[in-house]
Amino acid sequence: LAFNRQMPILGICRGIQMLAVALDGKVAQDIADQAAVKHSQEAARHVPTHTVTVVSGSTLADIYSSSTIDEGKDLTLSVNSFHHQAVSDPGLRLRVTATATDGIIEAVESAEYKPVLGVQWHPECMADEGLPLFRWLVDEARTYRQVQRLHDRVLTLDTHCDTPMFFPKGIHFGTRDSRILVDLPKMTEGRLDGTIMVAYIPQQMEGSAYDYANGIFDQIETIVSQNAHRLALARTPDELLQHKQQGLKSIVLGIENGRALEGSLDNVDHFARRGVVYITLCHNGDNDLCDSARGDKTHGGVSPLGAQVIARMNQQGLMVDLSHASEKSFYDALDISQTPIVCSHSSARSLCDHPRNLTDDQMRALACHDGVCQITLYPGFLRTDQKATILDAMNHLDHAIRVMGIDHVGLGTDFDGDGGVRGLADASELTLFTRQLLLRRYSEADIRKVWGANFLRVMRQCQSHH
Repeated sequence: LAFNRQMPILGICRGIQMLAVALDGKVAQDIADQAAVKHSQEAARHVPTHTVTVVSGSTLADIYSSSTIDEGKDLTLSVNSFHHQAVSDPGLRLRVTATATDGIIEAVESAEYKPVLGVQWHPECMADEGLPLFRWLVDEARTYRQVQRLHDRVLTLDTHCDTPMFFPKGIHFGTRDSRILVDLPKMTEGRLDGTIMVAYIPQQMEGSAYDYANGIFDQIETIVSQNAHRLALARTPDELLQHKQQGLKSIVLGIENGRALEGSLDNVDHFARRGVVYITLCHNGDNDLCDSARGDKTHGGVSPLGAQVIARMNQQGLMVDLSHASEKSFYDALDISQTPIVCSHSSARSLCDHPRNLTDDQMRALACHDGVCQITLYPGFLRTDQKATILDAMNHLDHAIRVMGIDHVGLGTDFDGDGGVRGLADASELTLFTRQLLLRRYSEADIRKVWGANFLRVMRQCQSHH
């Protein structure tokens, strides 16, 4: 439970071994055949008897580099030792950060940017040499409490998830389900107040896209009714805020791909009545409304029908979402729409050159029209040269803020639509996003804006226009 809730953890001796076993690593039950160092010392507990080498750039290195121990030298620590077992394999969720001269693993830490650390020695017996580790734990505990208190006060909204794609597999939203990244337990652990669940319409599908979208919304309504003591549907900012005060999580409805409209303006009205708050005009291919970032320039931007749909969406108070749209479609929609537009899950092209990302000029134009860009966690939109992490997501956010200003950014994870990176892998880890915002010295007012207030401002503007 502590790990799922992102609580700081310090494992000592058996504690490091428990961490490894709990997180899919392995422990050697007897290290006698491998050890060249005496790991069960006979000296008093406060006496260090061997040294360990600390991996540069690790949390452990940062802890001791900032202390007076070994300052200005290669980072080796003198430690005590009372064990005949040791971590033999840290698994994928931990990484080795210190080893003894015989190769025995002496320290591990989270490989997922979490405040989790384990050491094989006993720092509590070593006075000054052990104190930095406990300072780290206390500091992380203070940050954890600060994050939790922020989440008590701040409404948190993820503006795009694709969890409904998994409904046909019989998922159990009210209990922890390993097949999905967003469920009620994970939302609770990550302190996520609301998520916009979209009916994703594939570019090619059999049957009616309109009927399929309605079927998704029927299923969402069933899930909400089954969990009515913890979950509610929301359409307006006021409903989202009211649900938070009542201790309820909110689901908001969206449509990804305007094919769901099947070319009918009356269907815009229908989905507005159902409670949809935005429609993403296209997906990975041109449709009858506009050209896609991955399309064939069928219309040269927004089609005449697309312009009519945008006008009807304005009338009905629906937000126009331009994630997935081509640049020409993006600028056309900016000109056509009488209300601000959103990009519910897009990142920065200047940091990751992908046609789905927004250029700096697009970001500036979006901000000038009072819209918002919601940074996404889809790995391929964060970097293409290696696996993306939470740090890459934060870099995209920082860049968007520099280009657009703090009033025009947010988070649209794309969870269950292949979104999720190391450090922000599912909804339970979203407090780590807040932790990173605090580490970057963002104020509470700024964090409130990023976590949903900016998006809610646009939602209010669009709905008040209706």
